[in-house]
Amino acid sequence: MSDQPGVTLGDIEQAEAALKGVIHNTFLERSSTFSDLSGCQVYLKLENMQKTGSFKIRGAYNKIRLLTQEQKQKGVIAASAGNHAQGVAFAAQQAGIKATVVMPEVAPLAKVIATRGYGAEVVLHGLGYDDAYGKALEIQRTTGQIFVHAFDDEAVIAGQGTVGLEIIKELEDVECLVVPVGGGGLIAGIAVAVKTLAPHIKVYGVQARGAAAVYQSIQEHSVHPISEAFTMADGIAVKVPGSKPFKIIDRYVDDIFLVDDDAIATAILMLLERSKFMVEGAGAVSLAAVLNGKVPAKGRVVTVISGGNIDVNVISRLIERGLVDSGRRVKISTTIFDRPGELQKLLTLIAKARGNLNTVYHDRVEHHVPIGQTVVELSLETRDSMHTEEILSILRSHGYIVTII
Repeated sequence: MSDQPGVTLGDIEQAEAALKGVIHNTFLERSSTFSDLSGCQVYLKLENMQKTGSFKIRGAYNKIRLLTQEQKQKGVIAASAGNHAQGVAFAAQQAGIKATVVMPEVAPLAKVIATRGYGAEVVLHGLGYDDAYGKALEIQRTTGQIFVHAFDDEAVIAGQGTVGLEIIKELEDVECLVVPVGGGGLIAGIAVAVKTLAPHIKVYGVQARGAAAVYQSIQEHSVHPISEAFTMADGIAVKVPGSKPFKIIDRYVDDIFLVDDDAIATAILMLLERSKFMVEGAGAVSLAAVLNGKVPAKGRVVTVISGGNIDVNVISRLIERGLVDSGRRVKISTTIFDRPGELQKLLTLIAKARGNLNTVYHDRVEHHVPIGQTVVELSLETRDSMHTEEILSILRSHGYIVTII
């Protein structure tokens, strides 16, 4: 393996100068909540507040600005799960050139609409990033457009590295940076910037357990494709890491950690409820790792929140699941006599206990229910699991046989 990383601090500093006035220098915010929960001083680098909703605009813009006039006339093409798509579309629009982006058929609708809104032609193909990438290469061979890779490109990596420059310029005495990892472009750029200027700072990567291509490659010390990438964090669901960022990661990154989808979902909900930030799965993996004790640090820890482009339907399902997991939404079943007033008695007890009723369903024809009785299923909102237990205790004290569904 070559000792040369392919991207230098000078490349990143040139990208930073070119991006001034184009992108936001995003917030670096200390979170008291997450600091208390983790035992670290947790700072959030809020790239979910970036233009286009993620860090990807940095690398895409830097790549496109470096194209020759002849290359720009050909237009650009890219493959993306969604965030790189918007970055490419925005940068191409700024440059006044044609852009085609291939996205998976299952890409969040919000990302598709936003990409088209920036003027790009969107082609939907396949079930993940790697399928879209193959289709984009096929189209590129026909059209001759310039390919703007999402992560396996030095100019893209240099653009992403500006995140690292911003962090270490703003915050002194940083112990470590925790960075989401998909194909590797973001952490590679950050690692070059940080390790060149402050080699004592640790740089840690985090991948979803269901899409651990870079993690596996580090174990093998070479690019190691995985057979499938299945995770709710669609922005980092990559089967094959980039060879260019991998060389940098293998040289500079201190460690890579894995988190499961449950931890990612919990981090998304906590960011939404505690910090009022809407963050996608790929953007939440860094915080998930810190909150679950994966990161060996106790000082100032910066978690890069890489993007906020999450589908509202996913948010809805996560909220529903989170309410159930935290005991704030529960479904119960009991039986009552099938006569006037009995249902009202049950509901009155729940109301007095301050349970909030969502739905009621009752069935008189269940085979195991005696004639003259009916099964009642109730969906309730409660304050927490202790409140749920309080309601169940009250109902049982009044003779109801209650089970949680």
